[in-house]
Amino acid sequence: MKVLLVGLGRWGEKHLRVLGELGCDVWIADVSAERRAFAVKAGVPEARAISDFRAALRHVDAVDLVTPADTHLALASECLRAGKDCFVEKPLTSTVAEGRALAQVVRSTRRVLQVGHIFRFHPVTTFMRERIRRGSVGAVRYCTGRFAGFKRPRTDVGVTQTDGIHYFDLFAHILMQEPTAVTATLRDFLGRGMDDLGFCAVEYGQVPAFIEAGYFAPGTYRDCVIVGEQETLAGDFGTSEVKVLANRHVQQGGVWNAPAGATETHTAIGPEPLSHELKIFLDTCAGARAPVVDVEAGLLGLTVVEAAQMSSKLGRRVLLSELA
Repeated sequence: MKVLLVGLGRWGEKHLRVLGELGCDVWIADVSAERRAFAVKAGVPEARAISDFRAALRHVDAVDLVTPADTHLALASECLRAGKDCFVEKPLTSTVAEGRALAQVVRSTRRVLQVGHIFRFHPVTTFMRERIRRGSVGAVRYCTGRFAGFKRPRTDVGVTQTDGIHYFDLFAHILMQEPTAVTATLRDFLGRGMDDLGFCAVEYGQVPAFIEAGYFAPGTYRDCVIVGEQETLAGDFGTSEVKVLANRHVQQGGVWNAPAGATETHTAIGPEPLSHELKIFLDTCAGARAPVVDVEAGLLGLTVVEAAQMSSKLGRRVLLSELA
């Protein structure tokens, strides 16, 4: 398949590698001469490393957008209207309004649009979702997710929209339940006009999920915990380990006790998440399957972000239906 990769920053470089490994015939578009030179050095023919993405559209089957969120609506809309299927890195767009406009373009063109919510394709996610689906965990009581660590802030959107959104989508996928309400505290300590720390309590029906995202905590955290009636799952997306703890409270003589249950440690095995999701995108473009993370899923994640922003501003719980 012939694919145009638009945007060759740090994450775009990973896309370039994976598209090559998947056997794609790759074009790249980037306004930076230095990044285009990098692509040529990586094996892209010089004639296919261009500054204007439009020059490649008639030569390719699909487009992979790895650009700032505020460009997604314009770029994806033009590519879709040119008859090209699109992979769009998360977040779908900068705002819910832009996301709805892009969803309308997808519907009118009837092209494929897949959103890059990569945590869905991690083997840790697959392990936990299957454990819940088959009933091992029992009724889920609550979840926690943490995407935090000391690093340079992203400049186009706040940390809730770039990092917290991973868990907004992930828990909807794992729990098989759409989010319904949010209570959030967001902070802009660096004074950039966008949040750099966020604590969000997102309700998935009766199940609350507590999500931390921020640029300040020492270390690197990409983990989550799912607490159920029968067992607790503690997953680490960095190490691909999942601990299964058979911790259950037991009532004896009218008193609740907390005996420590057995702990199993599993290494979740599967393909590289980025390779897995891009392979699924290519299969979808070829008509082999239905879209997995479609424009509506990307829009739902954005809606949670805006509900969190509203909640933090107003100091109250916000129903997602208020943003309808």
